[in-house]
Amino acid sequence: MKKSIVFLLLFLVSATIFGQAKFGNPEVDPIQIQNKFSDWWTYQSKNIMLSRDYVALDTDSKEISKEIFLNELTNGNYIPIRLKSEDSIYYYKLFKIQPNSDTSIKATINQEAFDAVKNFEMEGKPFPKFSFKDLNGNEVSNESMKGKIIVIKCWYIHCAACIKEFPEVNQLTEKYKDRNNILFISLAEDTPEQLKVFLARKPLSYSVIPNMKTYMNETLDLNAFPTHFILNKEGLIAKVLNNYKSLEVALEKESKL
Repeated sequence: MKKSIVFLLLFLVSATIFGQAKFGNPEVDPIQIQNKFSDWWTYQSKNIMLSRDYVALDTDSKEISKEIFLNELTNGNYIPIRLKSEDSIYYYKLFKIQPNSDTSIKATINQEAFDAVKNFEMEGKPFPKFSFKDLNGNEVSNESMKGKIIVIKCWYIHCAACIKEFPEVNQLTEKYKDRNNILFISLAEDTPEQLKVFLARKPLSYSVIPNMKTYMNETLDLNAFPTHFILNKEGLIAKVLNNYKSLEVALEKESKL
């Protein structure tokens, strides 16, 4: 009888251990990283992508929804830190911002999370109806692209971050050049004349649609550039992202569906 109880206890302990998530300690010291804004920003910009797929954890390491996680970052007093893990899954955990931390850290996190919430809320919804002509006179519309995966880059000539990623997004179009079910288009604020002069110096492999300022500001309600959309074959928004690294990961996943 006693042996049975011992075996039962061992089984329950083993089940608990092996059933736990495979994450460990933070990959950086959550307190030390807050000492200087520049140190925190170097980490944040390279390692934390709020638009990607990840397991969200609260301060007690309990799993919460991505929506709750982003709202805590938007309205609360937290920073996100990635945890070391034994698998390929990303685990982001909330840590309290220290009272003596640079106030710019909290302000930046609140703004980035606010943008991420807006992007997250668009996912799963139909992309607004459109019918435009690109710089080459080709018609681009929801109907003409039905049944295809669409990658949309929103940008403008004087956006330094938008231009900086040109070489990388051009490599992305090259990677998928043999996939005729994946199309790359871009919406630009600028006039056809301005774009033709600019793109002669800085080529972009996307189909470029000019004069999109009103559409991007009012219809899409964008306030951060660049913004990338991935539309699935049903015309629904699969992902909304603000940098190339997130786009590359998300498109690879979508291309395999």
